[in-house]
Amino acid sequence: DQIIGPVLDVTFPPGKLPYIYNALVVKSRDTDGKQINVTCEVQQLLGNNRVRAVAMSATDGLMRGMEVIDTGAPLSVPVGGATLGRIFNVLGEPVDNLGPVDTNATFPIHRSAPAFIELDTKLSIFETGIKVVDLLAPYRRGGKIGLFGGAGVGKTVLIMELINNIAKAHGGVSVFGGVGER
Repeated sequence: DQIIGPVLDVTFPPGKLPYIYNALVVKSRDTDGKQINVTCEVQQLLGNNRVRAVAMSATDGLMRGMEVIDTGAPLSVPVGGATLGRIFNVLGEPVDNLGPVDTNATFPIHRSAPAFIELDTKLSIFETGIKVVDLLAPYRRGGKIGLFGGAGVGKTVLIMELINNIAKAHGGVSVFGGVGER
């Protein structure tokens, strides 16, 4: 129907409308004969058998009228011990040139939050080993942490030090999500 940047409006036959968060795949060739393989995620049901989806990669070469396939499932990524130390893109594909991931276990990227009774409500401070953070802006144990700042101020350096300290002091597993990183 319509392609505006990474946003696609797609029309499906009556009764074949995909669910929200389902993955859609566009596999075709552009006008130069180059292979196109774009995965999208349904974000909105527009009515009249139309959905709005967001592409997970560049939409260069996409044209109106190309076939779009509903996978019938949400985007899923590999999980388990084989993923430790690896680098993945948003589709769960390894991008570290270490070959395929040796696991068959996958989880969808959208999951329900744990029930409130499953959460630990005890308040405690998470010691990072970085004195200025522990003193001025302590992190709560069990919470999420986000660092925001301008270019070149040391966000990645701080995160790498945090990951190193957690591994040495607590023996835990750290997940670094470089959103917007080069």
